Amino acid sequence: MARHARRASVGLSRIPMWLWLSLAGAGILLVAAVVVDLVSGGDHRPATPRPSASTASTPAPSHSLHTAVPLVSAAQLDALPEASTWTTLPAAPITSDRSAIDGTVVHPTAAVAVFTEPGDTAFARLPTTQVGSPTWLPVIDRRPGWVRVLLPTRPNGATGWLADSDQLQAARTPFDIEVDLAARSLRLLRDGDEVGRWTIGVGTPVTPTPAGRTFVLASVTDPTQTYSPVILPLGVHSNALSTFAGGPGTVGLHTWPTPDVYGTPTSHGCIRVPPDAMRALMTVPLGTPVVIHEHQPQPRGRTYPQ
Repeated sequence: MARHARRASVGLSRIPMWLWLSLAGAGILLVAAVVVDLVSGGDHRPATPRPSASTASTPAPSHSLHTAVPLVSAAQLDALPEASTWTTLPAAPITSDRSAIDGTVVHPTAAVAVFTEPGDTAFARLPTTQVGSPTWLPVIDRRPGWVRVLLPTRPNGATGWLADSDQLQAARTPFDIEVDLAARSLRLLRDGDEVGRWTIGVGTPVTPTPAGRTFVLASVTDPTQTYSPVILPLGVHSNALSTFAGGPGTVGLHTWPTPDVYGTPTSHGCIRVPPDAMRALMTVPLGTPVVIHEHQPQPRGRTYPQ
């Protein structure tokens, strides 16, 4: 992997209708307003920056021998299922680990194969974009010539290995997002230091916000609507809803028109944040790690190579 990440612009997309509806949570009047505003169009403007182009620190390799990359032809790659928020990948290795990672994120400059293990079977195709934003995935492990990343697919906790080639750009995000479902709070950290803490709304007991480690998948905006200036879809899905309003049940971070939802379990699984929290979250790069705890998390710091 290149030690210095190359620059890449982060394009933002207008919010697709399925995402508006699947992230809306409980509110019939809101859904109606979204539909009216969505069809009116409007200019698009960037919100979430790309990861920092500074040198990316990567986890120390756990294996010393380089594993060759299996040949995957263009036809074979095209035939693989896409690793996106829309898909379910039963072959994906699952992790429940929520330990800290160092902030390394990678972006494929072309569609690349995703493997179950270094040198093993290719089970998916990773596209260059997710929900209209460039694909940036957090690295959770590394072997010589390979990186293991979190995937945005079902089942939650899906991972895969990517060949560390010139088709991957590396960067680093200094941010972490910590969500405490029991306390209904969200913390934003930069290099381990808290820079903000807010009371949030979470899922109901019937449609709970899923716990686990995930990441900021995309950033979508439509300036013609007033519901939330930006929605940040995460790489995690509702465990209670296989689909919602035509979408795949993607969980996201967004604001809400009224403050009474903050501190309450009233959503369909999304995390509702106050406007000042959203302004801060709009500054975090794509791929930023998000850890959602069922209870008060223990203090934790980033891991860095010695």
